[in-house]
Amino acid sequence: MDNKLIAFALFLACAVSQATADKVLIIGHSDLPKLDGVTIEKLFTGRIIEINGQPAIVVNVAPGSPTRQQFFATFLSKDEDQYRAYWVVRRFIGKGTPPKEFATSREIIDFVKSQPGGIGYISAVDRTPELNVLIEK
Repeated sequence: MDNKLIAFALFLACAVSQATADKVLIIGHSDLPKLDGVTIEKLFTGRIIEINGQPAIVVNVAPGSPTRQQFFATFLSKDEDQYRAYWVVRRFIGKGTPPKEFATSREIIDFVKSQPGGIGYISAVDRTPELNVLIEK
């Protein structure tokens, strides 16, 4: 009986850990308000460039990251190839350039905290108490 209880507890711990790992936090500079998913989608596709009159500076995680893939699926309904193709067209027609990319969550956190209007995303497992979470999914 004890072995079954231990196995069940381990299963629950793994399930909770996986659920947290799958969540993406959209974080922003401390001066930014909470945002909805539609606004996030428009920001990361360059269709909105300001929030409350302040320039928004969005940043991405580097290609190939599981967090990036989860963000694209959850907030943009695109995969990496579709997102890259979208920005090739936008750049060609003179409608902007894709967001800057950072290799790690720590770099994104540091950028967002220090840059007014900064917005990025990280895995929920990288959450720290001082972050301004704009939306979580």
